[in-house]
Amino acid sequence: MKVGVFTALLAQMPLDDVLKKLKSNGVSTVELGTGNYPGDPHCKLSMLDKPEELQTFKKKLDDQGISISALSCHGNPIHPHAKAAEAYAETNRKTILLAEKLGVPVVIDFSGCPGDSDQAKYPNWVTCPWPPDFLELLDWQWEKKVTPFWTERGKFAKDHGVKIAIEMHPGFVVYSPETMLRLRSIAGDSVGCNYDPSHMFWQGIDPIAAIRVLGDCIFHVHAKDTQIYARNLPKTGVLDTKKYTDEQNRSWIFRTCGYGHGAEWWSEFISTLRMFGYDYVLSVEHEDSLMSPEEGLSKAIKFLDGIVIKEKPAAAWWV
Repeated sequence: MKVGVFTALLAQMPLDDVLKKLKSNGVSTVELGTGNYPGDPHCKLSMLDKPEELQTFKKKLDDQGISISALSCHGNPIHPHAKAAEAYAETNRKTILLAEKLGVPVVIDFSGCPGDSDQAKYPNWVTCPWPPDFLELLDWQWEKKVTPFWTERGKFAKDHGVKIAIEMHPGFVVYSPETMLRLRSIAGDSVGCNYDPSHMFWQGIDPIAAIRVLGDCIFHVHAKDTQIYARNLPKTGVLDTKKYTDEQNRSWIFRTCGYGHGAEWWSEFISTLRMFGYDYVLSVEHEDSLMSPEEGLSKAIKFLDGIVIKEKPAAAWWV
């Protein structure tokens, strides 16, 4: 298993400087955004039609001894606004094609969320079963929007030798292990998850126990923590719409690894990932509003480097 970095937090730096910086910190793999919500500061989809640029890009990575763990294009490809959905979906399609050219095994995205009708302007995330309108809406969303898109896209990815890792994220139809497995049953085994434990914590889902539920559909992992502020829960609950920068009043915020949960928790998380077949990359994603990107990144790398399991296990000679 390796510690990697999602380079979105270094968007202001050119790729050459990013690679040198990360190499100096002992990082040998990166996750790169290709557009949609993460932007594309370090990896342009235009390289698909420009072989020379693509070769130059690959050489920069090779020269630093750094690989790409995943290409990320988090978006909403089933957005109710047709033009928005088309743009998100096209970025996803091109990202799959670029991943194929680069030999990158994983493309990360969100499942997306439709509206409440074909005339809707905004996504409508259903979170409760009553009044019954909500269940009718949820059935319509999955039948008419989620299933057609992801069935086609799962096949497209498989045809191009790429896996799609859906990040379970509130606000989208796939936000929990149950909804993740539902999508996988529809879209096929080329669709799995980008597992970010930070989104499990605040929903009341034990991220370690959930690994046992997800099993072999974990294709990629984000290393990000969450801190729950119990003193604010009686007032707000966990569905907290205050801005992430309103730290004093929120019931939870994202934290750098180790600042929400300690080494003992992360050691068990990493061990359970390996136990259930995941031995790939822990990609540091910095969204800690109490730390600068520079400090958050360096602390996360140092913290994880001390507990990540790097070597393959030996044969059990004691049995």
